Amino acid sequence: MKPRSILLTLSLCLAAGATCYASPEMGTWKLNESKSKFAPGAAKNLTVVYAVAGDSVKVTVDGIDADGKPTHNEWTGKFDSKDYPVTGDPTQDMRAYKKIDDHNLEMTVKKAGKVTMTGKLEISADGKSRTVTITGTDAKGEKFTNTAVYDKQ
Repeated sequence: MKPRSILLTLSLCLAAGATCYASPEMGTWKLNESKSKFAPGAAKNLTVVYAVAGDSVKVTVDGIDADGKPTHNEWTGKFDSKDYPVTGDPTQDMRAYKKIDDHNLEMTVKKAGKVTMTGKLEISADGKSRTVTITGTDAKGEKFTNTAVYDKQ
């Protein structure tokens, strides 16, 4: 093969690979508190970053807990419904995402093998905002629902 053909083939392969990960979830999302609804005393994820990590996705979350103290957790895995470990969050140790379509994910959060939260993540058609609706049971055993709206940065 000629060097020019090899270069063209390599460029097309890289472009195709990048397109696979150019999904609307990727990027930095900032909480829009004025459009969000939280249960009293709920923690808030202020910034969520989705980034490619090899053949997986890394989700980095920075926020505040119920007392206003900073929080940070990380998850690396695939959107394949399988549990992958969460680090940095005492309320969860595993998280699974399931891709429904290009603009919707479902999420399941576990602590010690027990489901504590489930959620739906929906990205707007224009890709500029996403709505995350979480239902679960808090540490006191009370059920809650939070709806967080994020703007893409």
